[in-house]
Amino acid sequence: MNMYKDYIKEIEERKAQGLHPKPIDGAELLSEIIEQIKDVNNEYRADSLNFFIYNTLPGTTSAAAVKATFLKEIILGASIVEEITPAFAFELLSHMKGGPSIEVLLDLALGNDPATAQQAADVLKTQVFLYDADTDRLKEAFKNDNAIAKDILESYAKAEFFTKLPEVPEEIQIVTFIAGEGDISTDLLSPGNQAHSRSDRELHGKCMITPKAQEEIKALQAQHPDKSVMLVAEKGTMGVGSSRMSGVNNVALWTGKRASPYVPFVNIAPIVGGTNGISPIFLTTVDVTGGIGIDLKNWVKKTDADGNVVRDENGDPVLEEVYSVATGTVLTINTKTKKLYNGEQELIDIAKALTPQKKEFIRAGGSYAIVFGKKIQTVAAKILDIEPTAVFAPSKEISNEGQGLTAVEKIFNRNAVGITPGKILHAGSDVRVEVNIVGSQDTTGLMTAQELESMAATVISPIVDGAYQSGCHTASVWDKKAQANIPKLMRFMNDFGLITARDPKGEYHSMTDVIHKVLNDITVDEWAIIIGGDSHTRMSKGVAFGADSGTVALALATGEASMPIPESVKVTFKGEMKEHMDFRDVVHATQAQMLQQFGGENVFQGRIIEVHIGTLPADQAFTFTDWTAEMKAKASINISEDDTLIESLEIAKGRIQIMIDKGMDNSKQVLQGLINKADKRIAEIKSGEKPALTPDANAKYYAEVVIDLDAIVEPMIADPDVNNKDVSKRYTHDTIRALSHYGGDKKVDLGFVGSCMVHKGDLKIVSQMLKNLEAQQGKVEFHAPLVVAAPTYNIIDELKEEGDWDLLQKYSGFEFNDLLPKSTARTEYENMMYLERPGCNLCMGNQEKAAKGDTVMATSTRLFQGRVVEDSERKKGESLLASTPVVVLSAILGRIPNIDEYKAAVEGINLTKFVPSVKELTA
Repeated sequence: MNMYKDYIKEIEERKAQGLHPKPIDGAELLSEIIEQIKDVNNEYRADSLNFFIYNTLPGTTSAAAVKATFLKEIILGASIVEEITPAFAFELLSHMKGGPSIEVLLDLALGNDPATAQQAADVLKTQVFLYDADTDRLKEAFKNDNAIAKDILESYAKAEFFTKLPEVPEEIQIVTFIAGEGDISTDLLSPGNQAHSRSDRELHGKCMITPKAQEEIKALQAQHPDKSVMLVAEKGTMGVGSSRMSGVNNVALWTGKRASPYVPFVNIAPIVGGTNGISPIFLTTVDVTGGIGIDLKNWVKKTDADGNVVRDENGDPVLEEVYSVATGTVLTINTKTKKLYNGEQELIDIAKALTPQKKEFIRAGGSYAIVFGKKIQTVAAKILDIEPTAVFAPSKEISNEGQGLTAVEKIFNRNAVGITPGKILHAGSDVRVEVNIVGSQDTTGLMTAQELESMAATVISPIVDGAYQSGCHTASVWDKKAQANIPKLMRFMNDFGLITARDPKGEYHSMTDVIHKVLNDITVDEWAIIIGGDSHTRMSKGVAFGADSGTVALALATGEASMPIPESVKVTFKGEMKEHMDFRDVVHATQAQMLQQFGGENVFQGRIIEVHIGTLPADQAFTFTDWTAEMKAKASINISEDDTLIESLEIAKGRIQIMIDKGMDNSKQVLQGLINKADKRIAEIKSGEKPALTPDANAKYYAEVVIDLDAIVEPMIADPDVNNKDVSKRYTHDTIRALSHYGGDKKVDLGFVGSCMVHKGDLKIVSQMLKNLEAQQGKVEFHAPLVVAAPTYNIIDELKEEGDWDLLQKYSGFEFNDLLPKSTARTEYENMMYLERPGCNLCMGNQEKAAKGDTVMATSTRLFQGRVVEDSERKKGESLLASTPVVVLSAILGRIPNIDEYKAAVEGINLTKFVPSVKELTA
């Protein structure tokens, strides 16, 4: 009874934190609990019954297998439990969502007792998480004239698992809660520094927004018990930043409804709104839980009598309120009229939030049930040799005669499944697509593993070319939380079929390389579709979509993803880069010039940025694609010249070979298979059989943006603008300022060169600048700390070969040691350079951090409040984002340099250069 006593001890510890018992996922503990249930005189029997019924995780957890087996014993009379009748046992099996429970139900349905078989069949008809082994059993029984098997298959072919569900209510009453003004980052809903607790849903729920906000939500619920609380981003977009399933889970935990009375802390159906809508990735995650995301449009640009937009002193549009959604406002969602009402007053059309497909997600309690349901219906109909009953809303298929295809339209058409044969689809079409590459990252990976268990998946889909589990988000500090979570995650994912950053057997050196960089390398076809558990899953080959942990799990389990084909915005370049400029400046200028060209409207938001990069290889081009997450784009696609693409593929092959040489390939030789695919693609390009992907000349774009390189005359900095009087304009990534704005006197407390935004060339720039400045000034003296974290180990290896690492070592005061990794996060820094372990480091915000109130100059992607740096009582922390040379010089000077100081410091240094293609990159 040791496991049970340990569990009771843990319960007491959690009770002191205001927490309920942790849900049970282990077989050994549940086996002890079952023995106590069987012993009618056991002192722990009542509690054990409660834990067994209400506190055991379903799916493919080892506990679920034990629970299903015991329920089978009860149904067959092998075990008698007064409190769990056979009928109740069937009900409990119906809530276990696949895996062992399906195996048990099939055993009973295909058994010899007719009454039991029919009861099991009735439960099976409600289940959708079946895999090949399950349907193969039904198929075999059907061939052997088993009437029950036929009955189950006929039910599946009619999709009765869906049609017998209650309809979506015509009216949904809601009460508003303003979660924040301006863009709401997923960091507010699920802070990065609490990543370790994401798989413990109740514990993690305590970090959403603030304790005060949680109390206000509870008060609203008490005042309006018949209504759902809608979280609102006032004057902003809801859910920008990272792709956090944990953020949606937290919203659902506080405002949604319980998915099952027998599964604790798994809630569904959250309702969220934003003045400027919902971030695309976040909206997909809301769909996963059967929730509703509403584009409120409750503030609009003010116009004068002539219809011109009124602007403030900064040139920004002045907004005026169309209708109020202040906290406590009672509204009605009408799912029939697809309108939002305040009493009898119609406020706005919300048809986009209530498409036929989204209403199916709401009715089924989430998108997974629909994805798996459609699959099981198709399989059943095929076994029966009949047509499946038309039940689900048909996919929208938009085909515009005479219109060419954008790059993303071409990729989606090539990878689409289940569309009308021979039909060419354009943007707006709903498409199921096969996924080529999948990435899981380490702070959401435990949740992805939970999702895989809950959908009863045990092995990666054979459709997927390659999948990778990273270790970068927990690379900086190997603390007790990481030591407890990461080995467990790596074992699970390695067994599932992924290439893992850390070897569960300890046979190869841990690789803490940034996940996006690894995915960028293992993507060896620009026609690929990539799904990754991070908003920066944006490759410079193929089209990549950042996704929540659940969508990643779905891609791993099924090899598919479903989404509308997005619209595209075409970005081209003219002019010439100045010698003293870095490509990072071009990236920031793209955002600034786009906003200027379109009067402040972000035409990138929710769309594909098709950037005609032409001549820039994948490593450097990644800087652009990575930043498109901050541009609020859905994804991006690089259009490259043939020779440039071949160069990128050769680099990728070399990186994959390094992984193979380390011993990271698995029994299916996934990595070698990727090299073979790269060789095939290179041969196709060289022979002219299949040139590099380009859009059609007559493709249709939402907008076309031309970036003038001649207009970029000084470094560009993304500023969080923390003191803007308009709260909604803080921390938006949209405030892009020239270096001269700061006058050469703004103090900098810390510099950071690292994260996915830097490549090998950036690390060479650091070493060259230090050498340059020493030659100019006689010595290098840091007036602020400089943290340097290479994104990958191979970059460090290459820098060692080329001599740059020796220079970095010479100027550094600290160098990471993999044999003695840090066990505690750094909280104080000296004025020197730190060479940190490859990985995300400060950018992630869950381990290393700047001191509170610091002004940080970083190459990172994140400037959200509290991410890289938190506020202090004396001042707001701020994270300004800039190119590597600006960051290095700022740390050395302890302030932002002026333009003359900058030019002198970079003189003769090979910055990341870009020359626009002279070719027309269209088909």
